[in-house]
Formats: sequence, C-alpha cells, structure tokens
Amino acid sequence: MKTNLTRRAFAAAAVAAMSLGTPALADGHQQMDSIHFLIPGGAGGGWDGTARGTGEALTESGLVGSASYENMSGGGGGVAIAYMIENSESQHGTLMVNSTPIVIRSLTGVFPQSFRDLTLIAGTIGDYAALVVNTDSSIQSMDDLLAAYRADNSSVAIGGGSVPGGMDHLVAAMVMQAAGEDPLDVRYIPYDAGGAAMAGLLSGEIQALSTGFSEAVDLANAGEVRILGVTSPDRVGAYEDAPTMMEQGIDVEFVNWRGFFGAPTLSEEEAQAYRDTLAAMYDTEEWEAVRARNGWVNIHNSGDDFRAFLEAQETAIGDLMRTLGFL
Repeated sequence: MKTNLTRRAFAAAAVAAMSLGTPALADGHQQMDSIHFLIPGGAGGGWDGTARGTGEALTESGLVGSASYENMSGGGGGVAIAYMIENSESQHGTLMVNSTPIVIRSLTGVFPQSFRDLTLIAGTIGDYAALVVNTDSSIQSMDDLLAAYRADNSSVAIGGGSVPGGMDHLVAAMVMQAAGEDPLDVRYIPYDAGGAAMAGLLSGEIQALSTGFSEAVDLANAGEVRILGVTSPDRVGAYEDAPTMMEQGIDVEFVNWRGFFGAPTLSEEEAQAYRDTLAAMYDTEEWEAVRARNGWVNIHNSGDDFRAFLEAQETAIGDLMRTLGFL
C-alpha cells in the first residue's frame, strides 16, 4: 500500500515590531518595508533555513526592504507559538515559520494551541525526507539497512531531531511500514536538534538518521553522510545521486510543507499583503536560486486554501498516527 500522506492531504517583540514597516504599495508592486521572521527552533534547522532563505529571496529581489530573524526554541515550537499569541498586538510586523510538526504536536498535546489560533498566511515550500548513514558505514543502500534490520531490528537504531511520534519518527515508521515491516518495531532515538543527532550518527549511537532532504544534502556535500533514500517520486535536482525510496522498491512518498503564520490580531488587509508579497516571490530569479539550492519543492497554499490543506492534513496525520499507535 502506498503511503502518500501529503499528496492526499496535503529580540524583544515590542521593540522589533515598532521598528518594522507595515505592508505598503510602492512603484506599482506589492512590497513591504521589512519583515521580522520568528523561528521556533535553533540555528541550522529546517525552520531556520526556510525563514532565512525566504528573507534572502524577498530582500535580494527588492520585494522587501529588509529582513530580520529571531530564533526562539522550546516546547517543540510551542514557546514561539504562545509568544505570538500572547504578544499579538506587537507582532504585526512578524511572520512565524512552521511546518507539519505544528499539526503533529497539536494532535499529540505537546502544546495546547493549533494552527487555528494564528492567522494563516501561506504554505510556501515542501522538503522531502531522507534516511542517511555515516559515510564510514558499511550500509550502502536501503537494501543493506533493511537486511540489518531484519537480522536484528533492536541493533538498528534510527535517530531524528524530533520527539517520539514526531515527524522524523513518523517518516522512519512509514518507510519501514512500506518496506513490509511492523512500524511499531522501529527503535527510534530522539535528539533535541540536528547537530546532536549528527553526533549520535558519527559516534555509532544510531545506525541511520531520519532528516529533511535539504539538511541531508548539506551533510552529504560536507562529506559527512551517505543518503540512502529520499521520499520523493523522482530524484531531486539538488542532489541527483540520492536514490528515491520508490526506485528501491519502497513505495512511500512524503513531503513536509513549510509556511508562514501571522499574529492572530492581524487585519485581513495586513494578512493579504503578506500573502501577495510571498506570491510575487515565486516569479523572481532570487527565489528560484534559493529553492534550487535547497532542493525545495514549490507548494503554494495561500489563505483559505492553506486552511483547507491543513485541515485535511490534520485528518490524514491523525489517522496515520492512530494506525501506528502514536495516538
């Protein structure tokens, strides 16, 4: 049975906000003076890369005058979400980046809020998932990993930068399920961040790492990992040496959306200005350069379409997690 989840569903706040421009029209093009990006995790992760890459494209293309960034880790992203809600009036110049975990962690009660408590701006990109091993590993392919797993599944630990039942765990479970194994038997080791997970891989504490494809590409380019398989339907141009799961006989496809949310008290006019600015970004050479460099897929869901997408994904992920015993 094909697992195709996403295709089915698919500083100081007051000071920062006061210094940030409000949406404005200039030279006949929808533009903003500035955007402050709130990142619910640490530097170097997928949220961080998405926010900074988006800011780079917006500013270098001239759609936005300047961009600033604030990393606010904690609570699986819940600290930043609560901050946006509790300080809503002073956050109208801020966009918070998030992704599929806002759905997963709301379902599992990691934090009490959901996407419904924020102003939905737009989903902008997708990032496929990947399983990687240390370049020194004797495991050369998914066949090798599965052979080791079937010989003794307890000896094959798969790590990730999310909590048990979080996205990296779900991806590992979906891959094993699609390979004909019991997903509940996966020995998953959670790490607080990608750097800690990578250290676990290099030390041999884990035999494979479940991570985002863009992060896997960075690690592969640095010579630190070998990409065993990507959850994409076709090989991705950003790293064409990485085989897909599907070409190795594992019928699984998954892409993690990433997008942006505003403060709950944003006016419809302010929210629409953000949506229009992000929509215009897709037509710029600067965005294409950022997108291609990171191996992202353009997945644009704006406003009401974004809400419908999230509601459908919430249902699909909830069903999958119950099937896997995570809920």
